[in-house]
Amino acid sequence: MHRVLVVDDEPQILRALVINLKARRYEVDTAADGATALRLAAERHPDVIILDLGLPDMDGVRVIDGIRGWSRVPIIVLSARHTSDEKVEALDAGADDYVTKPFGMDELLARLRAAVRRAEPGPAEGEAVVETDSFTVDLAAKKVHRDGRDIRLTPTEWHLLEVLIRNARRLVSQKQLLQEVWGPGYRTETNYLRVYMAQLRRKLEASPSAPRYLITEPGMGYRFERQG
Repeated sequence: MHRVLVVDDEPQILRALVINLKARRYEVDTAADGATALRLAAERHPDVIILDLGLPDMDGVRVIDGIRGWSRVPIIVLSARHTSDEKVEALDAGADDYVTKPFGMDELLARLRAAVRRAEPGPAEGEAVVETDSFTVDLAAKKVHRDGRDIRLTPTEWHLLEVLIRNARRLVSQKQLLQEVWGPGYRTETNYLRVYMAQLRRKLEASPSAPRYLITEPGMGYRFERQG
């Protein structure tokens, strides 16, 4: 049974989430402010955190920062803030997903299930080979194989793919990808990402227009899914 920490200062939302989560056999802890959230995260070790950003005592981004200092627990932001800049700020702080209020309960629960799956160990630091149904990546040798043949990647394509694989099943923000692949001076050149992701999909995906492994989260970033 998985434990979920729900952090929100709206009693109606807390009540609705608790009822729905318990009905699906999750264990649930709740917090109405950031300080309580940080304490419960340390004491109860939840498997997933659902976090509002507009808390009475501190901004939710500060809560993310505090948790990320010691834990990689998946964090799903649930917030009325809807601009791209606000979403990117939360993702850059370390959030794994972002759902905008008002929200559909079915969508949130689906994202919660996905977060639980993504929390399973990805490629370990020493894992040399990552296999999908479509292609194989040899991280140590920096080689990619598909259908029994080598796939030639440019250095930039390789670096982009490697960053996504090292963060398998986690949403990597556009800003993080730009800075890790192109350097700290790059923050807004999202057209670079679109071009290179399209190239990678053409080389690796069976259907580049409907990718199974190199997934776009519109307006937020990209994710590598090991099983399509």
